[in-house]
Amino acid sequence: MNDIDKQAEIVLRNARYDTWSWSGETGPVVCFENNSIIGFVHVFPTARELIDGWEARQHITLSRCAASLRSSGSKAWNVYSVFLSPENPGELIRSIERVEEDFSQTRKIARAGVRSKEHVERALLPLLSIRTKPLLDAADVEGRIRARLKNVPDEIATAFFADSASSDIARMLVEKS
Repeated sequence: MNDIDKQAEIVLRNARYDTWSWSGETGPVVCFENNSIIGFVHVFPTARELIDGWEARQHITLSRCAASLRSSGSKAWNVYSVFLSPENPGELIRSIERVEEDFSQTRKIARAGVRSKEHVERALLPLLSIRTKPLLDAADVEGRIRARLKNVPDEIATAFFADSASSDIARMLVEKS
């Protein structure tokens, strides 16, 4: 199914989840778990199949994993069912959104139009850590920093970018203040 299940497993593993797969009677399931969350990723060929089949897949998966879930302690309150389809949802978009509004048994993420690793990452964002590392274009780092240093005299900024000694920059700052 466009390897969405494999991409989901890779994204989750990179987010430090333990992952494993099993082939259920209704198709492959990617299972994932960390210290506080347990979940299951289901991939459907079409958006219509997602809408028509998510409840049955959730029921089958939860029935199969019931004993493990009961013994998981507080994680049992953080169980996610993820339902993905590569097909664009079209007029079914609202029906897919309604899947997430169903709060019975598990928390849900439902997305259609998932065809690439980037789409998978975007769909799984609620399960991923917040990324604090900004992405800066290396070619314009100096310009971006200079734009933020409006109150710093230009000669001090120039000294900073010229790798001047920190003691010299500190002295310049004291002299200018």
